[in-house]
Amino acid sequence: MSREPDGLAELLPQWHRLRDGAEGEPLRALLAVMAEQLDRVRDGVEQGYEDLFVETAAPWVLPYLGDLVGYRPLPGYERVLTTGLRGSSPAALAQALAPRRDVAATVASRRRKGTLHLLEELSDQVAAWPARAVELSRQVAHQQPVKLQADGAGHRTQRGRLADLRDGSALDLAGGPFGAAARTVDVRRADSRRRQGGWGPAGVALFVWRLKAYSLTSSPAYCIDRARNLYTFSILGNDSPLVTKPVPEPSPTHVATIDNVPAFIRRRQLHDRLADYYGPGKSFVIRRDGEDRPVPPSDIVVADLSDWRYRPKRGQIAVDPELGRIAFGSRSAPRQGVWVDYHYAFGADMGGGEYPRVREERPDATFYRVGPGETYRQIMDAYRAWQHERRAGRCGPEGIIEITHSGAYQEQLDFDLDPGDRLELRAAEGARPVIRLLDWYSNRPDALNIRAVSEDCPPAERPRIVLDGLLVAGRGINVTGPMGAVVVRHSTLVPGWSLEPECDPHSPEEPSIVLERTTACVQIEDSVLGTIEVIGDEVSEEPIDIHIRDSVLDSTGSDREALSAPDCRHAHAVLHAHRTTVIGEVHTHAVEIAENSVFTGRLHVARRGIGCVRFSYVPPGSRTPRRHRCQPDLAGPGEAARVRPLFVSERYGTPWYGQLADRCAEEIRRGAEDGAELGAFHELYRPQREDSLRARLAEYVPAGTDAGIFFVT
Repeated sequence: MSREPDGLAELLPQWHRLRDGAEGEPLRALLAVMAEQLDRVRDGVEQGYEDLFVETAAPWVLPYLGDLVGYRPLPGYERVLTTGLRGSSPAALAQALAPRRDVAATVASRRRKGTLHLLEELSDQVAAWPARAVELSRQVAHQQPVKLQADGAGHRTQRGRLADLRDGSALDLAGGPFGAAARTVDVRRADSRRRQGGWGPAGVALFVWRLKAYSLTSSPAYCIDRARNLYTFSILGNDSPLVTKPVPEPSPTHVATIDNVPAFIRRRQLHDRLADYYGPGKSFVIRRDGEDRPVPPSDIVVADLSDWRYRPKRGQIAVDPELGRIAFGSRSAPRQGVWVDYHYAFGADMGGGEYPRVREERPDATFYRVGPGETYRQIMDAYRAWQHERRAGRCGPEGIIEITHSGAYQEQLDFDLDPGDRLELRAAEGARPVIRLLDWYSNRPDALNIRAVSEDCPPAERPRIVLDGLLVAGRGINVTGPMGAVVVRHSTLVPGWSLEPECDPHSPEEPSIVLERTTACVQIEDSVLGTIEVIGDEVSEEPIDIHIRDSVLDSTGSDREALSAPDCRHAHAVLHAHRTTVIGEVHTHAVEIAENSVFTGRLHVARRGIGCVRFSYVPPGSRTPRRHRCQPDLAGPGEAARVRPLFVSERYGTPWYGQLADRCAEEIRRGAEDGAELGAFHELYRPQREDSLRARLAEYVPAGTDAGIFFVT
C-alpha cells in the first residue's frame, strides 16, 4: 500500500475531483496506483543514500562496502544471500553471523590486531558471546635461574612457584579463565578439536560463555517441607546455582574480569567479595517476613549446604551459591516467608522468564491487572470481573489478565469460556509469575481447567485462550469442549509437575496438557512443557492440530510417551513440529510436517500417506511419513550408534537443559536445513557463530601464537 494513496489526487483542481466523484472515482483509483509506484521510486532513492553507510545499508550491500576496506566475509554468509531456506529466516541467520558489526569494526580492529582486548571484542561482535582472553604462557610453570631479577611487580618470580595451599580462593579458580596458579606444560594445541591443550610458550585461550544470565525479581523462595528454616532460591525446590549479574566493561582496553561475564558464583569467591555480589541491583538479594529492606550483609555467612548439614548460629543466614540454598537458624526462622532476587543461567529466551517478549498489540482488549497495588489480588477475581462485564455488554469479547509481578499464585483456576471469547492470561513485561496448582479438591482433578461452555458453537465463534510468560507447576492443563485455539507462548509447564532437589521430576508420568474431547488447535511457541495426552472420539471427530515451534516437549524420559492417547495408543491429532526437541516417544494419527527437530524416542505415525519429516533426527525403528535428509538415514552402515543426539542435560531445572553436547555428532549439530543445530535451540545458530569466531580469531591473533576457543559454559 502507498503511504499517501490520495497524494496525487489532492493536487488536482477541485472541479476535476468533483467530476471524478460523480463518475465513481476511476481517476482517483488510477492515481492511487501511480502513487504506489512513485513511493517505490522514492524508497529506492532513500535507500540508495542509506546504502552509503554500514549502519543502515541493505544486507546485500554489506559485502561490497566491506570489499572497499578488504573485509573478508564470514563463512556461510554468501549462502544466506543466495539461498532461499524454507521455514528459516535468512535475516535471522545473517544477524547471527553479524556481518554489519564486523564490517563496521574492520579498520579499527586491524589497528589493534594482536591485542587481548581485541579478541574479547571479536567474540562479542561476531558471536554475541562474552569472553575473556588469556595468555596461557603466563600460567606455565618453569624453572628459573636464581640470579634472574624480577620486574617491578615480581611477575617473573611468581610464574613458576608452587601452589599455596593456604590460598583457597586461588585454588578454587585454578585451571579456569581467572586462575593464576601455575601448571605444567601441555603440548597439545589450543585449537585442537579433540583434546585441547595450549599451556605452552605460544598458547592463547579465548574463554567463552554461551549461557546467559536471567534475572528473577521478588520471587518467593521454596520452603523445604518439615523444616521451616531451610529454603531454596528456586520456587520449584530444586538446586539452582547462582550466576553473576554481568557488569559492562568500562573501556575497550579493559580486560574482562569475573564481574563482566555470566559466571557461576563460587563459595570462596562469595565469601571474599560478599559486598560485590549481594545487595539491590547486584547478583542476589534476600528479603524475609515481607520487609522491603533486604537482610543485612553482616547476617550472611557462606557455607556448604550439601545435605543441609551446616547449622547457622542464631541471627545468621547461611547461603550456598553453588546449590542455590538458604538456611536460617532454627530459632530465627522466618514466619511470613522469604523473597529473593537472583540470576540463573540458561541458553535461550525460552519458557517462563522476565526476558523481553514480542507481543501483538490488541487495542480493543480490556485489561485487568493482578498483583500488589493493583485492582485485583487474585487471578480468578479478575476473570470473574471480565466475565461479568462481558455478559453485561460493558466490554468486548477480548480480555487480558496481566500479572504485574513475579510472585506465586496458589488458587484453583477454572476458565469457562462463552462463544466468541478471546482471553489472554499473561505476565507483564519484566515479570515471571508462578501458578502453583495444589490439592484443592478430593473428588475431582486439580488441573488448570479450560472449558468451552456451549456445545453447539460454530467454528468462527469458538473461544480462544492465550497463556503467555507463565510458569505452571503442581498440576497440568485440562482442555475440554469446542475450543478454537489454545496458545502457550514463552511459558513453562513443568515436566513432571514439580522437581526434586536434584532436578528429578516429581511425577514423571503425569501429563502437562490433557486434551479431552475438544476441537482445540494447540499452538506452543518458545516454551517448555511435559507430556501431551489426547482423549477424543476417533470415529465421529476430525483429529485436532498441534503446532509446536522452538520448544521442548519433555516426557522426562526417552522411553515414555511425549504425545499419545491413554494406554500408549495413537493420539487423535496431527502434529506440526518446527525446530523442536522431543524427549520421549510420539504416537499420533499423522505428522503433517516435522523439520529441523530432534526425537529422542520412537516416532510412530498411524497414517503415513500424508506429511513429511525433513532435516530431523528420527530414531531407528520409527514409523513415519516420507523423510527427506533425516538422520541417521544419511549415515553409513554401522554409524547409527554414533549419529544420535547427545545432550548436556535432559533434566529441566539445570542451566544446560536440552542443549546438545559439544561431543555430539556433527550430523546433529549441523544437521538443520541452514547448517544450524537440530532442535529447540536452532535459532541460536551456535555452529555458525563458532565458525565465524574461529575465522576472526585466526585473522587477528598475535603472530606465531597457538590460539583456541575454550567454552566455559
